[in-house]
Amino acid sequence: MSSPFNAVLRRGLLAGAFAGLTAALMSMLLVQAPLQASLGIEEARSHASGEHAHEEMFSRPVQVVGGMVAAVLVGVAIGVIFAVVFASVRHRMTARTDFGRSLQLTAVGFFAVSLLPAVKYPANPPGVGETESVSGRTLAYFSFIAAGIVIVLAAHHLRGYLAARGWSPSSSVTATAAATVVLTGVALWAWPANPDPIPADVPAALLWQFRLASLAELAGMWAALGFSFGLLNEPNRTEAPTEALAT
Repeated sequence: MSSPFNAVLRRGLLAGAFAGLTAALMSMLLVQAPLQASLGIEEARSHASGEHAHEEMFSRPVQVVGGMVAAVLVGVAIGVIFAVVFASVRHRMTARTDFGRSLQLTAVGFFAVSLLPAVKYPANPPGVGETESVSGRTLAYFSFIAAGIVIVLAAHHLRGYLAARGWSPSSSVTATAAATVVLTGVALWAWPANPDPIPADVPAALLWQFRLASLAELAGMWAALGFSFGLLNEPNRTEAPTEALAT
């Protein structure tokens, strides 16, 4: 017989697959149009400079399908991690149902892993960014994700600390929210800016269309993950001690 933790893990895998499929479909509907326009600008730039565009290993349709498959696989990985974290912190969350707890964890995950990095380092389409700066930009991006997770953990522990000191729920939430805003502001100020300038031939409207579409894709993935995991988990919820989920 499977353990409660294994059951939660399977639900995370299923919810992650659904979230990845949602992200893939949103990419097709929202991201592909500005992406194609950006590729056209990049190709025109190569022709204008007299360079010959290199032959791609895979055709554009194959790349699109590969990107959709990758989105599903990433969704599955995130779903598994989500399930492990949920099983570990379920008994510490304030929502009364597993559906509500799933939405709470989804909001935290989206804020720390997707929204904050998108504010500091918004997605750029092809043709924006120098090859030489890829390593530095990647390091800054993932370190900022780590900073977002640290901010969330600090806020969680601060709220628990204030509650243990007799603060009212409303006061502890207000103080925690204020501290989170301050820490977020410090992180946004402390991390280096994106070193790559925006080329003059990339229209601002196209740039922001791509950035907002990319963020919408991430938001759709997290929303699909939270709702589907909550719905899968809620019918199986018990009031037994949650520590059993992690065993």
